[in-house]
Amino acid sequence: MKRLPLQGIQVLDLGRILAAPLAAQSLADLGADVIKVERPGRGDEARRWGPPFLKDTDGQDTRESPMYLCANRNKRSITIDIAKAEGQALIRELAARADVLIENFKVGDLKRYGLDYASLRELNPRLVYCSITGFGQDGPLSKLPGYDTVFQAMSGMMSVTGLPDGEPGGGPMKTGPSLADFMAGQYAVSAIVAALYERDTASGEGQHIDIALLDCTIAAQSHYVTTYLATGSVPPRRGTQGNGGLPSQAFACADRGIIVICGTEAQYRTFCEVLRHPELGDDPRFVTNARRLEHRGELTEVFNALTAQWQAAELLAALEAAGIPSGPINTYPEVFANPQVQHRGMAIEMPHPTAGSVTLCASPIRFTGIAPAEPAAPPLLGQHTDEVLGGVLGRDASTIRALRERGIV
Repeated sequence: MKRLPLQGIQVLDLGRILAAPLAAQSLADLGADVIKVERPGRGDEARRWGPPFLKDTDGQDTRESPMYLCANRNKRSITIDIAKAEGQALIRELAARADVLIENFKVGDLKRYGLDYASLRELNPRLVYCSITGFGQDGPLSKLPGYDTVFQAMSGMMSVTGLPDGEPGGGPMKTGPSLADFMAGQYAVSAIVAALYERDTASGEGQHIDIALLDCTIAAQSHYVTTYLATGSVPPRRGTQGNGGLPSQAFACADRGIIVICGTEAQYRTFCEVLRHPELGDDPRFVTNARRLEHRGELTEVFNALTAQWQAAELLAALEAAGIPSGPINTYPEVFANPQVQHRGMAIEMPHPTAGSVTLCASPIRFTGIAPAEPAAPPLLGQHTDEVLGGVLGRDASTIRALRERGIV
């Protein structure tokens, strides 16, 4: 069996909350050995972002929140106080052996401790050092803090998400999940893997990667921002309506809503036939996609009246048989009950030290001929401190005990 692609790569994860830990988790899923560094006694702030919290085997709340659990599987946790000189020295020792360091401290914070890229490069020129911040390492806003919703707002994402003005509930809308954090984490992974490739095939040296949540959230809007940059046209909010072929939106059936996407003229006409109204294929208001764009409101009204005569499952079966892209608007229980989702193994159960077991979302990445690593639950705070200090840095038990007594670890 082939090994996972990043087996043998060691990552030092100084990230907190979401974007940086997500990046490190993705590297761990790809086979890297990820050591998560946390503050003694408190740990990653995401651990406390509840309720709800994971329950232990007695049904009591643990310290593990879903925000923490979602971004820290397959890692080892150690606790080190980087505000103390001895703690800084331990980080430098680990960095000297690492391939990658990921951090999301405010710009300039780690320089105070001698843990910035310039300082660590002197110890390890091969180190790929990735900084993930709100606004990047330079610019007039670089010193400011920020969270996901700030960047969804500032990037324009909220301005094009939600229902149109004038409709009930209309106005800018945040996405449910923290997409700005997620996208920044994935851009970071791409950059890190590219830097490792460049190091190992060309220069032999690492580099400093500068990832900004604001940049990533703008870039991830792809054709929306291109519409504005290339044409000067600002895309409006359209709720569930798409921006290509129409109809492309949610329609109301008798029992629930569904999504239907007609990306081609042929699919539109087939949709009309499925609804038993083929004459709508030649309706002057809807005969071409351009005409349907002009008459969006009427299109929605006419087709909602027709889909309301169907049960969702019956109409979806007919649409599937006709080759029309469509699907139900699922809740999470329905998502994970879906046979396709179950077949792909997107919910994965793993042993947990205090809960007995925990079920988490699996990595979506599959490699032909390579079995995924046996998943390890997100670690308890400091769970692997002795293991890492002893196994990686060669400290004996009495030295580790003394570090703990002095509050260094």
